[in-house]
Amino acid sequence: MKKMSNIYESAANTLGLFSSPCLTKVELRVSCKGISDRDALSKPDPCVVLKMQSHGQWLEVDRTEVIRTCINPVFSKVYTVDFYFEEVQRLRFEVHDIGSNHLHNGVKDSEILGGMECTLGQIISQRKLSKSLLKHGNTAGKSSITVIAEELSGNDDYVEFTYSARKLDDKDFFSKSDPFLEIFRMNDDGTQQLVHRTEVIMNNLNPMWKSFKVSVNSLCSGDHDRKLKIHKMHSFLDYIMGGCQIQFTVAIDFTASNGDPRNSCSLHYIHPYQPNEYLKALVAVGEICQDYDSDKMFPAFGFGARIPPDSKVSHDFAINFNEENPECAGIQGVVEAYQKCLPKIQLYGPTNIAPIIQKVASSASEEMHTKEATQYFILLILTDGVITDMADTRDAIVHASHLPMSVIIVGVGNADFSDMQMLDGDDGILRSPKGEPVLRDIVQFVPFRNFKHASPAALAKSVLAEVPNQVVDYYNGKAIPPKCLSDYESSRTLAP
Repeated sequence: MKKMSNIYESAANTLGLFSSPCLTKVELRVSCKGISDRDALSKPDPCVVLKMQSHGQWLEVDRTEVIRTCINPVFSKVYTVDFYFEEVQRLRFEVHDIGSNHLHNGVKDSEILGGMECTLGQIISQRKLSKSLLKHGNTAGKSSITVIAEELSGNDDYVEFTYSARKLDDKDFFSKSDPFLEIFRMNDDGTQQLVHRTEVIMNNLNPMWKSFKVSVNSLCSGDHDRKLKIHKMHSFLDYIMGGCQIQFTVAIDFTASNGDPRNSCSLHYIHPYQPNEYLKALVAVGEICQDYDSDKMFPAFGFGARIPPDSKVSHDFAINFNEENPECAGIQGVVEAYQKCLPKIQLYGPTNIAPIIQKVASSASEEMHTKEATQYFILLILTDGVITDMADTRDAIVHASHLPMSVIIVGVGNADFSDMQMLDGDDGILRSPKGEPVLRDIVQFVPFRNFKHASPAALAKSVLAEVPNQVVDYYNGKAIPPKCLSDYESSRTLAP
């Protein structure tokens, strides 16, 4: 990512928020179970509308086909959406009953049978997300919706099919059958996945369906020859969908240069209505990363303070003061631990960040020895000043560049952060004091002041934009495939 030449430029313009290319495209497939209808004597005609939140408003992205008289619909329509790791992409799935009275007006006059909200990150991290449908904030009976995510490969090839049938069995009593054709992909785990459903041809035992095209990705995930999959360069989504968890750790600067937390001028001042810069940065970045961590437990540390009971200075203490278990429940748990920690410590110094980098690197080293893509570590360091252990920090970063780990540094306040630019490595190769270069560029530094008048999403987008490539560079560089690749990749056979 190129450095911002003018810190007074608009953050949104600098980041190119409206022209930034997406990381990749994702296909979403939807099915529902147990849909209840307003009319107990008939079954609904369901359709699922996908909406995405933009600037506080829900905008329709796409909708499925309507399936007649069905309470357990499996839709053949595939949503294709752009995926941005560095953004919270909020989605809403609305299940509508498109009855015969609403055929011309679409969903405007339809009955909403239930809805579900989530983030795209939540779907991707689980690959298959199932949740209850809600109506007016309450569970809509026992109805549920399932969304399956799959990465859309760069291959834009399509296969065109033309099907016909002769002398079909007559299944209707008063008329001829109304045939349609479904194509399924057989998965490695024995399950079937709907790829395409043709139109229904009424009263016809010798149907000829319209020609249709199906993407190679839908048919076989773009892999034409399974014998060559060992040479595949796996993507970020391959690893996330293959079971790799993002282990998110926070480190907060408690040096005296932040000012007395009891003073409203302090960077650590807890305002009753307005979060300080530390909290804004923590929540903006943490909200993204939490979708990719299944247990939502986040280690949180502090550095540069005297801590109880003996008032010794520590540069890697747990802010919940439980050294055996420094994890906090969710991002909100980190926020609460931070607020409770402030009255118990004495802000001191110096500003040393090498110890916390080494602590997280120790955990990442254990992961490296498993030789599996199970956990990737992201360390978020929030600091207000120039670091005082630059030589040790450079050495720690060079060591960490060999591990499944990335370091994000957000500079809080108005200090001179010029030394931080060197750690970032975008303008040159970072080297240890002994001259050893980093194996990978794993550090991203951003001064918070550039985003004071921008949205939290702008900050998160800036600091997290490089993470997907860093994940891929590490695992592909060590020839480590996604852990559950055999479950993630589907079978290449079709059932006509």
